[in-house]
Amino acid sequence: MSPESASADLQGPAGNTYDKYGTRNPLARRLVARFLAEADDAIREAAPASVLDVGCGEGVVTARIAGLLPQARIVGLDVEDPELGADWQRRAGGNLSFEAGSAYSLPYEDGSFDLVCAFEVLEHLERPEEGLAELARVAAQTLVLSVPREPLWRALNIATGRYLRRVGNTPGHVNHWSRRAFAEFAGSAGEVTRLRSPLPWTITTVRR
Repeated sequence: MSPESASADLQGPAGNTYDKYGTRNPLARRLVARFLAEADDAIREAAPASVLDVGCGEGVVTARIAGLLPQARIVGLDVEDPELGADWQRRAGGNLSFEAGSAYSLPYEDGSFDLVCAFEVLEHLERPEEGLAELARVAAQTLVLSVPREPLWRALNIATGRYLRRVGNTPGHVNHWSRRAFAEFAGSAGEVTRLRSPLPWTITTVRR
């Protein structure tokens, strides 16, 4: 996929706006640790033999999934980007691989993966309904999805002095969901069986 087509896929930079997984801020580290713990629980609960992590960025969480599920096949997918490619090459191996592709046109057949994940992806998509439908198409059993919880996310950004001219909106976020609104949105892809709220995110489990 060309950089031009990738830019039409999502709003914002490829990968993370800032390195939240490597931050030294004590409060941010606690929040991220709780988010990851909740995501781990959702993934273990799904007990998949294969996982597709769409919008995987640098592959930090994808590599974490590979460690959680050493017997499963794990694939991370994101837009084509030289910097991401270097990260992928460093992390790939064993049960973990990476591919470039579009969230709107995943290069897999229907039901190719037991579990499809999209962590902090849907808020960047100009056409989130199409993106969700495509995630659901390739998921045989389960979706695990996360987005920032609004308006709390923007309020916390303002409180910490981030993106004040944007009224706390992170660059590239074009969709904004409350906990309830995201559950309703995710429910169009199947049955929402669990809703988790690690501050300041929402994580849903959807059964197909």
